[in-house]
Amino acid sequence: MEALVRELHTLADTAALAAEVAPRLRPGGVLLLEGDLGAGKTTFTQALARIYGVTRTVTSPTFTLANEYRLPEGGSLVHFDLYRLASPEGLYDLGLEDALERGARMVVEWPERAWPVLAREFPHRLRLRLSVDSDGVRRADLKEE
Repeated sequence: MEALVRELHTLADTAALAAEVAPRLRPGGVLLLEGDLGAGKTTFTQALARIYGVTRTVTSPTFTLANEYRLPEGGSLVHFDLYRLASPEGLYDLGLEDALERGARMVVEWPERAWPVLAREFPHRLRLRLSVDSDGVRRADLKEE
């Protein structure tokens, strides 16, 4: 897949990006979501969850480290926030193996905190980098690895 690059000026732009990403994130797959604080990682995850039909409130799992959302057609979306993860192997304690066994779709914020585990478990993955340039314009760069 060729890299997908977008400017995100509005929430509608973020929702449109989520609509492009949703079919690429297959059951059992992972989206590594990178970006500084305030880059829009949780906003993107909220839009993605809506695309999949999640109707409950989607929040950042900053303190719980993982939230799971059941999808109406079956399966689930698991949202990991690894900012406070103590060690890469701690990802297993958060339910990674269970999510893999169930074929959940997974979104991982701060993936660099558990890179050894993520690289081992997901040889094929999506990586979305969100950034804000000096003019305040949000950018998204999606790659398949």
